[in-house]
Amino acid sequence: LHRALPPFSAYIPLAVLPYIAFVLLASTFVLGFYFTTLPKATVPIRELTVAAIASVLGGFGVVALFCSAGVYV
Repeated sequence: LHRALPPFSAYIPLAVLPYIAFVLLASTFVLGFYFTTLPKATVPIRELTVAAIASVLGGFGVVALFCSAGVYV
């Protein structure tokens, strides 16, 4: 059964992964800088939103960077 299956093909071409990693990680650093310049509020809804978006983008950026370096996670 294993030999009969078609080979794996990625949805995203490998040549595009370094550019995706750069865009995602650059946007993470920009949002991180923006997070540090936000005024502190009693209810940090805006801060948590910016931090959550930066965290998700950073996670996907690190995975894209690893995959572009040949470490497929």
